[in-house]
Amino acid sequence: MKKILLLIMLPLLGINMQVKAQGDLLVSPVRVVFEGKKQKEEISLVNTGADTAVYSVSFLQYKMTEDGGFEVISKPEEGQLFADPYLRIFPRKVTLAPHEAQVIRLQLRKTPDMVAGEYRSHLYFRAEKGKSPLGMEVKGADTALMSVQITPVFGISIPIIIRTSEENVTSTLSNLKVEKLDTVNNLKFTLNRSGKISSYGDLVAEYIPVQGKSIEIGLVRGIAVYTTVDKRNVSMKLTNIKGVDLSKGKIKLKFTSPKDTPYTVYAEQELVL
Repeated sequence: MKKILLLIMLPLLGINMQVKAQGDLLVSPVRVVFEGKKQKEEISLVNTGADTAVYSVSFLQYKMTEDGGFEVISKPEEGQLFADPYLRIFPRKVTLAPHEAQVIRLQLRKTPDMVAGEYRSHLYFRAEKGKSPLGMEVKGADTALMSVQITPVFGISIPIIIRTSEENVTSTLSNLKVEKLDTVNNLKFTLNRSGKISSYGDLVAEYIPVQGKSIEIGLVRGIAVYTTVDKRNVSMKLTNIKGVDLSKGKIKLKFTSPKDTPYTVYAEQELVL
């Protein structure tokens, strides 16, 4: 029986949580920044599946687009610096039994030729192709026929950032508008960035009625604008809450420091409804 094996690579770039998951792999932390005197970081991997899995560890290079998507690149864009030449990983291959955890060690190696600024690469954990799943072999099947076996190969990546100097970044919010699709309201806006480093934080939307107290109607945690773009177009789904009338009042949108860090408002803007 002839078999065609299709490998489906599923990079996970849009989920921003304290723990990032894809397939049966959990990764923590979801973002690493080397700045100041920091030189080492440990990244925890956990296999939550029922089978032993093998993961290879490598680096990928991405550029961000203005819609928040990512494109794989091999050469840095103008003003972009890759971090991987200055990083060591150990180990580069991990075998995890069901529910087993292991630590990946990441070490920064600064060199005298490093220019001031921000360096970024993405650490990529890729599940290696395993054996055929149980039950795939069909005894007595017609060997003259062709079958297609689809084996998903999962991948997950997290950004690794090196900052070699004290730099500031300024963020602003603009172009706020509410668009309704069926019964879902979306707040669309532009998150702007200026400076030599990326911006990163949480987005919170509050509805402020003509009378009464404000109420949170939207939240996005861990959103970044990397140095390959000066702005990012964002669409935030708003929660339908009884008593919230988006035909009057106003919406206040804030871009703040990430959860579990000292609270700072980086930018805010209001939309009169």
